[in-house]
Amino acid sequence: MSGRFADRAEAGRLLSQKLARYANRPDALLLALPRGGVAVAFEMAQALCLPLDVLLVRKLGVPGYEELAFGAIASAGVRILDPDIIEAFALSPQAIDRVVAAEESELIRRESAFRAGRAALSVRDRTVILVDDGIATGSTMRAAIASARRLGATRIVVAAGAVPLSTSLLLNSEADEIVCLLTPREFRSVSLFYDSFPQLTDDDVRNFLQRASRPGAPCAG
Repeated sequence: MSGRFADRAEAGRLLSQKLARYANRPDALLLALPRGGVAVAFEMAQALCLPLDVLLVRKLGVPGYEELAFGAIASAGVRILDPDIIEAFALSPQAIDRVVAAEESELIRRESAFRAGRAALSVRDRTVILVDDGIATGSTMRAAIASARRLGATRIVVAAGAVPLSTSLLLNSEADEIVCLLTPREFRSVSLFYDSFPQLTDDDVRNFLQRASRPGAPCAG
């Protein structure tokens, strides 16, 4: 591997090779973290013949520095907070609540928009493979892990293209298995590990999910 991916589809194909033992397993499914993780997971769904759905997670950004997360929320009422960031920026409970409320509204909107009326796949008593194109601090993936646990998953596998070594070690203590293609010590942005890294839209996510579940599609049903 060159240390970069052509695009998210290539990352998905490479992850599929690492996770071939889960192919065709009736107890396993893929849950992608939108939006970028859906393009990766779609390739995996085709290669592994596994059902695909999304697990909704929203980063909680520091006001004025929104790219810096002080935590994350996820489906099933999960909230993960970073006390060090909260203390460093002197975030008040009121400021935290305002950010959480805004992100909860967006999470609800996306739940409706992405699935277009289809019910969420049940994860109870199943092996869940959580997929993203890359992971930086780990806040959103930690929230996804906690959400999958709360929803009843019996085994949780984290699969991602690029993850800093320190974050992969952190997640290793919370998930049952971690599969990361690139684990550099120096890490600035997920996008730097992809030649093509377009921003995906709600329509893109819906299209991937519809194609994965369409009757007659490879592995559908």
